Amino acid sequence: MSTAAPRQFTFMQAGIALAIALFLMVFLIVPVIMVVYVAFANGDGGLTLQHFASFFQISLMRESFWNSLGVATLSVVFASLIALPLAYFTVRFEFRGALLIQTLGILPLIMPPFVGAVAMQLLFGRSGSLNLLLGEWFDVNLPIMQGLNGVIFVEALHYFPFILMNLVVSLNNIDSSMEESAQNLGASGLRLFRRIVFPLAMPGYVAGAALVFIKVFDDLGTPLVLNVTNMLAPQAYLRITSVGIEDPIGYVISVLMIGFSLFALWASALALRGRDYATMQRGYSGLAKRRLEPWQAVLAYGWIILVLLLVLSPHLGILLLSFGKIWSFSVLPDSFSLEHYMTVAQDSPRMVWNTMLYCGLAATLDIILGTAIAYLILRTRLPLRRSLDFIASTALAIPGVVLAIGYLRTFRGLELPFMDELLTSSWMLIMLAYTVRRLPYALRSCMAAMQQMHVSLEEAAENLGANKQRTIYRIVVPLMAGGILAGFVTSFMTAAVELSATIMLTTSQNDAPMSYGIYLYMQSAAGRGPGAALGVLAVLIVALGTYFSHRLIRSRAASQEASPLKNLEV
Repeated sequence: MSTAAPRQFTFMQAGIALAIALFLMVFLIVPVIMVVYVAFANGDGGLTLQHFASFFQISLMRESFWNSLGVATLSVVFASLIALPLAYFTVRFEFRGALLIQTLGILPLIMPPFVGAVAMQLLFGRSGSLNLLLGEWFDVNLPIMQGLNGVIFVEALHYFPFILMNLVVSLNNIDSSMEESAQNLGASGLRLFRRIVFPLAMPGYVAGAALVFIKVFDDLGTPLVLNVTNMLAPQAYLRITSVGIEDPIGYVISVLMIGFSLFALWASALALRGRDYATMQRGYSGLAKRRLEPWQAVLAYGWIILVLLLVLSPHLGILLLSFGKIWSFSVLPDSFSLEHYMTVAQDSPRMVWNTMLYCGLAATLDIILGTAIAYLILRTRLPLRRSLDFIASTALAIPGVVLAIGYLRTFRGLELPFMDELLTSSWMLIMLAYTVRRLPYALRSCMAAMQQMHVSLEEAAENLGANKQRTIYRIVVPLMAGGILAGFVTSFMTAAVELSATIMLTTSQNDAPMSYGIYLYMQSAAGRGPGAALGVLAVLIVALGTYFSHRLIRSRAASQEASPLKNLEV
């Protein structure tokens, strides 16, 4: 990473910064401020807390408030119970297939949680495969997928990889000689983990847990698919779509959702404040991983196999449903065919194209904005440049349903130039929502890529006669290609399964992306087969995009190793 001081800014750089700030102001700050303002406005231009008082006077709203808080908290707890042993066993012990296990553990993220919810109903619902077998063998029926239990179960299984990935990194960065010293002093087993390992891995755990809390609190699709409406996100959606855009209760719910998302970020920072987690050495320092005793290996492998079966069950369930003709009150579908895929091919090709268009444009805008912000922050002395990073990153804490409500309120009545169409009825608003919501992911990738590129490479190019624009185009961008591509893929993947903003902003099926189509199919038992087929296509698009991006990143890195300055050649 470069330690050189950033160079003075030019008028062009100042203009680019101003354009980025204006974009973020119009499509992020103003819509959110509008939501907050309406929640406190009394209709006469003044401010009041009456809308919040009215919210807590409605029993359904109070119930939804506590349900959302409880579901998010319990999802973090159960996600932790899954991720902690998985990360600890595969990192700290000699474990066959550790890399494969960690890779399989991330698979839930490539499937939309509301798609997995349907599969989980078929497998673990009241009349699902598991309960049919338990009822036949033991006359037992487990309420796994009933009501809020089902939401917690689905959310924990879908989002635990956030904790797993962060914990794996944190555990790998701990000097294991500290564990050896604790063992020499008599600590072992659970006491060793509780007193030494977990406290040192706390930054990674807290970061993952905060992400899980925010994602669960924000999720709209899973509760709706499971027909659970007594939560904040579904109530915000239902109030705005049924009562109307003027309903103040919908805005109060939105403000509460923003508040708890920001609270999760603040609490995660507060939990780590004033504590030192640094070690003198990184990683294992050459020490061998510990071996499991035979009985420990049996328990560890048993737990991991159980977790992986649960992790892969939504994928298996959706695959079976997409090929099954009838799957009702039976352990497996009665028969299999390609009928559902034929239905999708006839009815939904437009949705596939819309997804590629919206997500492709959004991801492209994200990497352009992310690269520009990273360059302004790390390579110039532009005043207030870090404010761009802060403002862009706040999008992570803004729930999709809240941003969509802000768009509908802010841009209502606004017509697109040269087009006889309202902005709120255009697919462009969906694409812009994807851009804003996914910008933090692309920005982090671009920032990391530029931090790893020494400024002397740019200075050498300029010394050879290249101007600023040519240096950026021929040196900076090619050397950042891996980070830029990673940011593009991450933005594309997460936008492709976005439902919270999509369901609010989609006004016609002709403009609907795949996520909206899957949701519509899943609303009826007859349409769940085609919905599953469309879900399988969505997963394949995301998976193939991820695979080819990794291949491209590796080949690009190999081509850049020889001489970065060769890009200046004509």
